Amino acid sequence: MSTGKIEKYISVFNIGLQNTFVYRWNYFLRALFGLIPLAGTVFLWAAVFKERGGGLHGYDYGSMIYYYLLTILVSNLVTPTEDEWQIAADIREGQINALLTKPMSYLAYRFSIFLSGRLVYTFVTLPPIALIFIYFRDYIVLPTDPVVYAVATVSLLMAALIQFFITYSLAMMAFWILEISTIVFIVYSFEYFLGGQMFPIDIMPSAVQAVMKWLPFYYELFCPVAIFLGRLKGPDLIQALAIQTGWLLLAWAWANFMWKRGLGHYQAVGG
Repeated sequence: MSTGKIEKYISVFNIGLQNTFVYRWNYFLRALFGLIPLAGTVFLWAAVFKERGGGLHGYDYGSMIYYYLLTILVSNLVTPTEDEWQIAADIREGQINALLTKPMSYLAYRFSIFLSGRLVYTFVTLPPIALIFIYFRDYIVLPTDPVVYAVATVSLLMAALIQFFITYSLAMMAFWILEISTIVFIVYSFEYFLGGQMFPIDIMPSAVQAVMKWLPFYYELFCPVAIFLGRLKGPDLIQALAIQTGWLLLAWAWANFMWKRGLGHYQAVGG
């Protein structure tokens, strides 16, 4: 990529940064109220462990709370915020025509905006999340091996990219249909249920886990959290990183495919 193109994407990133920062209070309030379900989760698992009188697949009450704290943090770091609606609006309202005349990749253009959005969103949502971590500090046990931090970070970055490419691909459906919300909500429901936000994947029966490990949702959130918690080690860790890399490449290829097919359809109908 030439220096000129890199400068253009940096400019897009800066513009996205400024535009996103306008909504910083919306993000702050969203993060703040998004923590409310955590209270219900705390009471739920307190009741579960009190009733069982012991652990659950290697989790006790403290490690389960720690798990949910990490899922909240990782979700805020990697999950796109309204990117699909913005892309769909570009397509639906014809704003994409102006972008097509410029010598830049639309995928790279949207990725620059995604990065700026994540940066602002992370900046304004970390304070309330930090307060929650401080409140539950007695349950937090940080890894002692620096390799765990490095591997978890790599997995976290791949999780962010997978989520972005899936979001981008979903938004491409706007080339064919007027309203994509139904499709988006269906996919997000699968992500919430199968990605580890509702419950840790590794408390499921082995046969169910074996299937879920081959789905992309497992690698959008649960994988980096499980690595950080030390619940993925040795061969299981290597396998998880290999499959996550495979899903990343597949999601990237699918995003490019959807763009080319969608653009061909858009131009064919006179868009």
